[in-house]
Amino acid sequence: MNELTRIIQSQIREAGPMNLADYMTHCLAHPQHGYYMNRDPLGAAGDFITAPEISQMFGELVGLALAQNWLDQGAPAPFHLAELGPGRGTLMADMLRATKSIPGFHAALTLHLVESSPAFRTRQTTTLRQPLTHHDTIDTLPNDAPLFLVANEFFDALPIRQFQRNGDAWRERLVGIDADGNLCFGQSDLMRPEALDTRIATTIDGDVIETSLAAQNIAATIGQCIAAQGGLALIIDYGDWHAHGDTFQALRDHKTVSPLDAPGSADLTAHVDFEALAIAASDVAHSDLTAQGVFLERLGITARAQALAKNLSGKALDQHIAAHRRLTHTDEMGTLFKVMALYPKEATPPPGFAA
Repeated sequence: MNELTRIIQSQIREAGPMNLADYMTHCLAHPQHGYYMNRDPLGAAGDFITAPEISQMFGELVGLALAQNWLDQGAPAPFHLAELGPGRGTLMADMLRATKSIPGFHAALTLHLVESSPAFRTRQTTTLRQPLTHHDTIDTLPNDAPLFLVANEFFDALPIRQFQRNGDAWRERLVGIDADGNLCFGQSDLMRPEALDTRIATTIDGDVIETSLAAQNIAATIGQCIAAQGGLALIIDYGDWHAHGDTFQALRDHKTVSPLDAPGSADLTAHVDFEALAIAASDVAHSDLTAQGVFLERLGITARAQALAKNLSGKALDQHIAAHRRLTHTDEMGTLFKVMALYPKEATPPPGFAA
C-alpha cells in the first residue's frame, strides 16, 4: 500500500466514500504524491505518448493554423499565446519555430503556459528558452488582449463524475473501502441531479453519464476571453460529441490498469464530451467536431511529410512514415482524436475546419 492510498483511505473513513472527481484530483494533483507532480510520464520510458512527441509536423501545422487565424483576425498586437498542459513544451516549441516567418507574429505575442507540475515547468523553461509566464490555473491568464490558445490532451485529464441511470433517477459511482481494507468502487443512493435532467430523454436504464464541472468552467472562461477580446482556442483530445458511457481509465507503462491500483502511479483520463465544452463556451462560435486525421490533412500534413522525407533514409525514414500514419490513420489517432475550435461569432472558421 502506497502513501497516497493511506491518505485517500483516511479521508474516506472520516468523510465517507468520495466521488471520482475528488479521487482523480488526489491521484493526479496531490502536492507530494500526485501523478503529475514529480515525474515525466511521456515517451517510451513513460506511460503514454502524445502527438507532439510523435512528430514535429503536428506542432508545426497547429502553429501555422493558429497564426493564419491571427492574420485573418487582423494581426492584433499585442496578443497572448497560451497552452494548457504543455507537457515537455514540445508542441509550443514546434509552433514557435514554424511561425518565425510570419511577419509580426512573434513580436506581438506574450507567452503563457498553464501548468501545475513543477517537473514539467522546469522542462518547459529549458525547452523554450524565452520569456514566458507560468500559471497554476487558467483563471490567472491575462484578459486584456486577444487570446490564442491550444489545449492538446488537456481536458481528458480533468476530474469527472460518473452517474448510472436507474429508472428516472441516478446513482453516482463512488470510491470506498471494502471489507478487506482495499479501495473499491460503489454507488450512491438514488439521486436526481438537476444537471442531468436533460439526459433522461437521451439515455436508457443502466447507461453511464460522465460530467466534468472543471472542464465546463475552463471552457466557459476561454469563451468569455475570446468573446471579449478576440482570438482562437484549438481543443484537441480523444472523445466525441454528446458522449456517454464509462470511459474512465488508467494507463501505466502504455498499458491499461485498474484506476484503484497504487493511486498516483498511473495516468487517469476520461473521454472528452465536446458538446459540453461548446455549450459552456456559448459566448463564442464553435467549429464542427473534426477528426484529427482530417484536420491535419486539410492543413497539408501529407505534403509536409513528403518534404521532410526527401532528407531521410533507412530507419529514420521508416519512423517518419510510421509517425505520419499514427497521427492521421483511422486505425490510429486519426479518428480517435478530435479537434474543435472556439472563435468569435463574427469570425470565419480557422484553417483545418469546414466553412
